[in-house]
Amino acid sequence: MYIGTVLLWGTRCYHAAMPILVLAIYAGTLVAVALAIAAAVPLFWFARGAPFVPSSRARIRCMVALADIRPGQRAADIGAGDGRIVIALARAGAIATGFEINPLLVWFARLRIRLAGLGNRATVNRSNFWHQSFAPFDIVTVYGLPSIMPDLEVKLRRELKPGSRVVSNAFPFPHWQPLKTEGTVFLYTQV
Repeated sequence: MYIGTVLLWGTRCYHAAMPILVLAIYAGTLVAVALAIAAAVPLFWFARGAPFVPSSRARIRCMVALADIRPGQRAADIGAGDGRIVIALARAGAIATGFEINPLLVWFARLRIRLAGLGNRATVNRSNFWHQSFAPFDIVTVYGLPSIMPDLEVKLRRELKPGSRVVSNAFPFPHWQPLKTEGTVFLYTQV
């Protein structure tokens, strides 16, 4: 069955006739695109803070090794994303807490923690890390943008207790001398 026959200079143009199936496919595609756009709008609204750029497995192994975790130490991950560093810290023996502002990433990180069976050793809180105190933590990990590193350095040096360790992936602190460097992973200690 055909619909939509078009007259061209008074004659029928068979090429313009459109089967119902083709029309349904076009309409379905249009609806799918509209739904995808409608679904994406809330994602952009929820996505705040730094963009989500996950650390590689190799970098995470390096960060955990440099952190030198002792069983029961408290570790914090700033900008926890999907929770992969929090999970690695917990598997290494730390009681790990992640701070993430994006609610979708918080939900996904909590799901990954539950699936990993680490619910008693790891958690991700939906919060702005600038409003958190890092005084209770022995270890802090961060993969932050260069623009936040100067202010974060001041915050951590003010709040961390002596002997605490900070591991930064990719970007160093501007005025804090690293104790050790492995490629672009930097270890700092609070004096």
